[in-house]
Amino acid sequence: MCTVCGCSDTVLVGGKAVSHDEAHRFGLAHHHHDPAAGPPVALHFGRGAAGVSVPGLSQSRLIEVETAILSKNDALAQGNRRALTALGVLALNLVSSPGSGKTTLLCKTIAALGDAPLAVIEGDQQTSNDADRIRATGARAVQINTGKGCHLDAQMVGRAIDDLRPLPASFLFIENVGNLVCPAAFDLGEDAKVAILSVTEGEDKPLKYPDMFTAATLAVLTKTDLAPHCDADLDAYEANLRRVNPAIEVLRLSARTGAGMTGWTDWLRARLAAKS
Repeated sequence: MCTVCGCSDTVLVGGKAVSHDEAHRFGLAHHHHDPAAGPPVALHFGRGAAGVSVPGLSQSRLIEVETAILSKNDALAQGNRRALTALGVLALNLVSSPGSGKTTLLCKTIAALGDAPLAVIEGDQQTSNDADRIRATGARAVQINTGKGCHLDAQMVGRAIDDLRPLPASFLFIENVGNLVCPAAFDLGEDAKVAILSVTEGEDKPLKYPDMFTAATLAVLTKTDLAPHCDADLDAYEANLRRVNPAIEVLRLSARTGAGMTGWTDWLRARLAAKS
């Protein structure tokens, strides 16, 4: 008898029928399937209480581990936030999948903001390519290489803030590692997460990766100049964004052509002004 949902069906795990009790260890709660009916349409490994599955770890243990990690990170993030708030710095955590155009947008944004004081933290697993591109604009930048890590955390960002020493009443852009999963859970001390979504990625991205777009305050729909060439439905993008986050703000722009950039820089300036 399953202690969570009260049923006693079997499910498939790795092609093998196991009890529903055992299936909960793999995050397969409430996934009903008759092995005699052939392969299931989908195997769900995220329906347990922890929302994730790790072989050999129970859902309760996974929750304990995640809580411990995030609690320590959140404490460091609050320290970052206090320091930045004291300076009146607007910190934005730019999150997206790889290739969405974050660095290109940043370079264009730096030019559009003119003499506004700003600094950039670049996150990648390897190389300093993006930080080099930012520095070529004249802006100050620190590169963080995470190695095998798939996201920035508050400790990494705190070290970078110490090196950058942001100016009072300035912008701090944090370009996170390209990843629509892990960065959603990690607070860096930012004022807001800004999700960058290019029109080449598909209108269903917000539905496939809801945690990221739920955590974001603003979604910037980029590369809109390419929309006619890839049959992108911009209204569908916005509808799906609001399905997962009804409160999310949405901007459409093309960094290449400049269309919509004024709306983006106006949003930035208004948010910075609100910090003072």
